[in-house]
Amino acid sequence: MPTDETPDIECAVFHLRKTTRTITQLYDEVLRPTGLRSTQYSILRIVSNLGPFTVNELGTTMGMDRTTVTRNVRLLERMGHLRIEPGDDRRTRRVRLSARGRSAVEKTQPYWEQAQAILVGGLGDKRWQKLRNELTAIVNVGRKELDKRADTR
Repeated sequence: MPTDETPDIECAVFHLRKTTRTITQLYDEVLRPTGLRSTQYSILRIVSNLGPFTVNELGTTMGMDRTTVTRNVRLLERMGHLRIEPGDDRRTRRVRLSARGRSAVEKTQPYWEQAQAILVGGLGDKRWQKLRNELTAIVNVGRKELDKRADTR
């Protein structure tokens, strides 16, 4: 049922990254009127729902490396959406949502819901739930192997 011009190759990272880039472009386009990109909204929403976090905790939760998280957090701080505060010791910082960030999450939510409806509507609820479960399994395989490799260093 392929409708795109994807080469017939058996490379998981190629297919996952192509999918991620395409869906990120869709969400970014739908979120454009808000001034936030999908990655920025994801960080704000995670911090809003589950935070505050240290930068390391946020990276682990989002599956992002520390450098990428730090860059995005600093940008969102400059935009006034996040506050970075001292952590439990001198080496850590806690990331909190500001009032402006809370407002941005509320303003962006309907646009995110629109993008989500496009994706889930195109797949159907059952396929979407199955895909979510499969994506979680893929993350777990990767995380388990990375943890194992980190233990042997």
